[in-house]
Order: sequence, then structure tokens, then C-alpha cells
Amino acid sequence: MVFEKLSLSDEGAVEEMSAIATAIVREHYDPILGKEQNDYMLKKFQSYDAIRGQLEQGYRYYFVGDKAHRLGFMAFYPRGEAMYLSKLYLYKDERGKGYSRRMIDFVAAEARAEGISAIELNVNRFNGSVDIYEKLGFTRIRSEKIDIGSGYYMDDYVYSMSV
Repeated sequence: MVFEKLSLSDEGAVEEMSAIATAIVREHYDPILGKEQNDYMLKKFQSYDAIRGQLEQGYRYYFVGDKAHRLGFMAFYPRGEAMYLSKLYLYKDERGKGYSRRMIDFVAAEARAEGISAIELNVNRFNGSVDIYEKLGFTRIRSEKIDIGSGYYMDDYVYSMSV
């Protein structure tokens, strides 16, 4: 598995990241959230400008792939006492192949290298991936509902895992 860090200075790669994010997130979340809310969230969190802004704030975005093609992407950053895993997405055809475990292991190694002993993430409570995170070793620590504007909310579980 290849992890290729996204650079703020590579505008073409930022555009590619936004396109990959849009394709994967639309396919996965339109049925859960509805197209209207998902469109809003894609613009707010995965547009070219949003990704550039997140990179400027210290997010670390990575393309995830094999030697031949991109399989998905992830983003994380240190937040308090944990490494916050903001995004972990694979194309539908790439799920169930053990890639998520390798992605989590990569984030865990990055956290340990910085003296951080946990990974935290949010997952929509209606997302089928909830079970996958539990199988990967995460523990649900709370629920939260976050107002993201325009009458939309993220209705999430928060998970943590010691590394």
C-alpha cells in the first residue's frame, strides 16, 4: 500500500483529491444523508478551497493506493491528546480487502512518532462503517450532534483507540 502525502503547493493534486473525495463521499453518503445535505457537506469540507484551507490549518491528507491506481484517501491531524482521523475513505470496490486496517496502522505510527497515544474519529451514527471501526479496535466514547450550518447537523458517534 502506498501513502502519498498531499502538498498544498500542488494545485493539480489538490484538485484530484477533491474529485476523489467527491466521488467516494457522494456514493457513500447520498443514501445516508440525502443529496442536498451531502452536496452542502462536500462543498464545505471536500471542495478544492476547503481542502486547501484544511491543509493550511495542519491537516495531513494522503492519497492511498497501490502502485497502479488510487484506492481512496485519508486526512488526520493532532488535536489535543489524540491524532484526529478526519477522513478515511475507500472506493466501494476496494472495501473489505484489509486496506482500512493498514490505513489505521499508518495513522497510529504517525501518532506514536509524535508521542500521541490515541486516535479519535467521528462517524455518522447511521453509517454502516460503525461496525468496521469497532472491529478495528475503536471504542465508542460518546455521541454528539454538531451544527454545521444551513440547518444541517452531523449526528455522530465519537470513537477512540489507544495506539
